[in-house]
Amino acid sequence: MPRALITGVLGQDGSYLAELLLKKQYTVIGTVRKGSKAASQLLDRVTIVEDDSLDQARLLQLVKEHQPDEVYNLAAQSSPMESFKDPVATGELNGLGVVRLLEAIREACPRARLFQASSSEIFGNTLANPQTEATVLAPRSPYGIAKAYAHWMVQEYRQRHHLYACSGILYNHESPRRSPAFVTRKITQGVARIKKGEAGELRLGNLEAVRDWGFAGDYVRAMWLALRSDHPGDYIIATGKTHTVREFCETAFACAGLDYRAYVVPDADPPRPPETAILVGDPAKAERELGWQREVDFKGLVRLMIDADLHRS
Repeated sequence: MPRALITGVLGQDGSYLAELLLKKQYTVIGTVRKGSKAASQLLDRVTIVEDDSLDQARLLQLVKEHQPDEVYNLAAQSSPMESFKDPVATGELNGLGVVRLLEAIREACPRARLFQASSSEIFGNTLANPQTEATVLAPRSPYGIAKAYAHWMVQEYRQRHHLYACSGILYNHESPRRSPAFVTRKITQGVARIKKGEAGELRLGNLEAVRDWGFAGDYVRAMWLALRSDHPGDYIIATGKTHTVREFCETAFACAGLDYRAYVVPDADPPRPPETAILVGDPAKAERELGWQREVDFKGLVRLMIDADLHRS
């Protein structure tokens, strides 16, 4: 029975990935942040351990003790916006934390295959559209810079130390498990409250912001497929299509039988960092080499999220 170590197992991606691997008869070890209170339906099927990505000795002990066949590094500070508030912590976790994990694998379990969750934010201010695996990195936030450093270090360990290490360059991916801090979930929760008569409006900022949105469940399947290849590489995981926040709103309200124009109110957001370029990924390499195909389209994703929020008590 293969053994997988998932860092950040209780996050959106971690929970979907754990469910996928359990269905494939893996033994799953999942890490949570030190001192966090773990609460999930996964707990009775996953070995939960405390992790500290800032503690090299702890990571080494973790890898040495569990000897995983596969490691999926999903633990990260997940918000580009928040990274401006604390760039040091973002760099420690999203950048150096990845190198500490690479070192632990190199020393304690070099046969393990690593998947690193990279991000479209590494392209930041690129002029290329769509982006491919060959697009020059141009991050413009502490989050993107830390992810770019980790991305390059994965390549370094793959080339110099011959580790099986992949980076999945993940574009925006959502689900009913997405944190309400993200605009997609803010919208679907807002629609549900309005539909239930608990709210009369939804305040949002820039409705013209553009994103390449996919379904998290599809994206974790790409992670698993990336570690099935004969040779490690980097893969863009994206839909190749963009939608505006306005389109997401329109679709979400329509799913509940409502017209978004009657409820969405412009919000005077505090000054935001500058927007990145239009980030839309070309997933052709993942489709060609991994046989990856998405199963949930944009409207299906919005419907999943709306239905879940409408049925939450």
